[in-house]
Amino acid sequence: MIDYESLKPWLFKLQPESAHTLAAAVLRSAGYCTPLFNSWIAKNFVTHPSLSQELFGRTFLNPVGLGAGFDKNATMFHGVLAMGFGFTEIGTLTPKPQEGNPRPRLWRHIEEESLQNAMGFNNDGLFRISHRLKNIYPFSTPIGVNIGKNKITPDANAIKDYTTLIKALHNYADYMVINISSPNTPGLRDLQNEAFISQLFGEAKALTTKPILLKIAPDMSEDQAVSLCAHAVESGADGIIATNTTIDYSLVSEPEEIGGLSGEVLRERSFYIFDAIARELFGKTTLISVGGISTPEEAYRRIRAGASLVQLYSALVFKGPEVIEEINSGLIDLIAQDGFSSITQAIGADR
Repeated sequence: MIDYESLKPWLFKLQPESAHTLAAAVLRSAGYCTPLFNSWIAKNFVTHPSLSQELFGRTFLNPVGLGAGFDKNATMFHGVLAMGFGFTEIGTLTPKPQEGNPRPRLWRHIEEESLQNAMGFNNDGLFRISHRLKNIYPFSTPIGVNIGKNKITPDANAIKDYTTLIKALHNYADYMVINISSPNTPGLRDLQNEAFISQLFGEAKALTTKPILLKIAPDMSEDQAVSLCAHAVESGADGIIATNTTIDYSLVSEPEEIGGLSGEVLRERSFYIFDAIARELFGKTTLISVGGISTPEEAYRRIRAGASLVQLYSALVFKGPEVIEEINSGLIDLIAQDGFSSITQAIGADR
């Protein structure tokens, strides 16, 4: 294995999206090279009785998952597994193929260890991605499918985009995620309202028994976030993922005036919103935390606050794949230090 810290200066000479494309090619190769795949698994994938839990009808061998946005087109499952992730969330996927926003649309804020993306739901569309999922599902680890509306779809017709995707994909996913919180599709965050959520979950839950979760933005007040999520659960949501990226550009020294920020600068805002939601909804629904998680301690803080699972993305860019093994190994120690034998005992311990 190549040490990531040695490789990072060379990768950072590339434009961020070019570096991602290169990394994606390497991860895709894992599925075709058994010796490489096996060596990565042996080094990176952490299993331990204290990390395993049952959720959504599947076993999650560890609680650290890959957040949506990295594997947009469902092409990297073997590579993601080989990096050590306990589950993968693909997408965001839209009914029709979508090129996304013009380049450049992804930036590094190196000093702040954060990313800014204005990708715009670039993906291969329902037809092609559904065939990939059909050929691989069920997979060794759980699969989440994150879905959104096409940019050209008027808000008045947005529900049809979501229900089309749910109807076509629910048999090839362990859970699905309603994304109405990305800042990169015009008007999408306007759908974060109770009327839309009531109608959407009412129709969605009539189509499938698979869990459907709501992913929310961090850029609302605590009261708004709690009220919206509570209403979603009352309307049939099976869980909440908090949070998506932020549009608070004051968090970095040289921001672009487009897109959303993720990584270290999002950490405290993401936790603040997650913690508020968990105070209200822990024990009533499944909670997943994402945003600025890059250490075992931060992952454990989210777990003790009520997260059954955590996700990361930006930490991969700044710390490399080793961060997944480090977090999972650290969680084993932290769970034991608190006198727990299982992660399920740690979840919500601070509530």
